[in-house]
Amino acid sequence: MSTDQLQSVQQLLIRQRVRMMVNQYQVHLAQPDGTEGPMVAFAQQKRMAFKEQVTLYTDDRKEVPVLGFKARQAIDLGATYDVTDASGQPLGLFRKDFKASLLRSTWHVEQPGMGTITGQERSPVVAILRRTALEWLPYHFDFTIEGEPVFSVQKKFGLRDRYTVDIPNSRIDRRLVIAMAVALDALQGR
Repeated sequence: MSTDQLQSVQQLLIRQRVRMMVNQYQVHLAQPDGTEGPMVAFAQQKRMAFKEQVTLYTDDRKEVPVLGFKARQAIDLGATYDVTDASGQPLGLFRKDFKASLLRSTWHVEQPGMGTITGQERSPVVAILRRTALEWLPYHFDFTIEGEPVFSVQKKFGLRDRYTVDIPNSRIDRRLVIAMAVALDALQGR
């Protein structure tokens, strides 16, 4: 799928597959009926990596990269992650707001020419419950800029982690959204 075609997408579905030493993520286009359409990206994340780096590919053969994100520094609670396209050109960045995340997880996403987009767990109650013994609870992140919705990521209830990503904003780079959505699962517990 070309970048221009991907840019017109308004909903994605992400499914996590847990393997022995890695987490895998499949990113699919959403069909009009809400089912999974074609895969647009596949990621594999090593667990407990010293310096986080994730590359997303067109499929699970991992031959053609689409994008990636990498931590600027090793093991940092408020680390900044640079997001690049397949050729290594910067698309933007995201970072966790450690102080604000003590109550509700909060992330900031930056895309050149767009400003800072802030994403936060929608429900303060769910956020607090997830920090206790109920980390398996589904969550919902809303990402906004100046009060306007940019995208949202909703974790669905089930045995396997599944996410619906809604993108009402036409300006946000879908590759940056995909990176942030995968990172929410991959990095949320850190």
